Amino acid sequence: MNKIKVLLASPRGFCAGVKRAVDMVDLALQNSKSPIYVRHEIVHNKRVVNDLKSKGAIFVRELEEVPEGAKVIFSAHGVSKKVKQDAKTYKQLSIDATCPLVSKVHQQIKLYEKKGYKILLIGHKGHPEVDGIEGQVKQKIIIIEDEKQALEIKLKNEKKIAYVTQTTLSLNDTSEIIKILKKKFPNIVGPNLNDICYATQNRQVAVAKLADLCDLVFVVGGENSSNTKRLAEIVKKKNISVHRISGKEDINKSWLNGIKTLGLTSGASSPEILIKEILDFLSNIYNEVEIEDLKGIKENITFKPLTKFS
Repeated sequence: MNKIKVLLASPRGFCAGVKRAVDMVDLALQNSKSPIYVRHEIVHNKRVVNDLKSKGAIFVRELEEVPEGAKVIFSAHGVSKKVKQDAKTYKQLSIDATCPLVSKVHQQIKLYEKKGYKILLIGHKGHPEVDGIEGQVKQKIIIIEDEKQALEIKLKNEKKIAYVTQTTLSLNDTSEIIKILKKKFPNIVGPNLNDICYATQNRQVAVAKLADLCDLVFVVGGENSSNTKRLAEIVKKKNISVHRISGKEDINKSWLNGIKTLGLTSGASSPEILIKEILDFLSNIYNEVEIEDLKGIKENITFKPLTKFS
């Protein structure tokens, strides 16, 4: 193949919450002589998980698999109050790597319940973050996944209703649902839209800009990554060809036939090494690869890792 131009979305890849969680496992492995267990995938990316496994981290589905008195880290998606209590029951030492922006939603939902509100959660059933948010309160939360469900919802007491949102959604995902809920329940309360995860929104703005300039877009990320799926959907809505891939090994060379400009972005759980490997792969099949890093929103937010088990 002759020549291809590659445009890189900016920002892309690791957000501050993911970096903090991965750093916490790394630091724990470096500073502990005893095994480090991690409940669920620390973030939704196989490359990150496998890298941490190679360094000695032991991933488990549930705390029953962790020995009494051992050290365990909870994933960035957040966990229910019951999971934290179970760790104490099993006499396990734990560190909570929940993203601070997810922890903020946990605090919001607890406050709404304390004030007597019926709570609606805009998010995807079964996602670990949604499970963790649900597990902060005693009441049965109503999950709303799309506009259709928002239109169909019926509540007996419409005076005190509140909503919160899954952080890996964005303004685009939630604004129409919130409009429907506000029209249906004029007294509904909820967080400021500025509280929605900055990283999710920034990456979606960046991929929309990227798609307008490309013939084809690769979105790099785990198949179970919610934010990666959203990135691909944005490109698809613009009628631009898009493939979600976990890395260079997923690329079918036939996808590149006739492509002059390829766009690359990655979900918030995807390490930059995956982008580099794809660029190396392209360099091996093209005589010339022109790479341009698009200008985008600068992210200066950092979250300090916790290092003390308790």
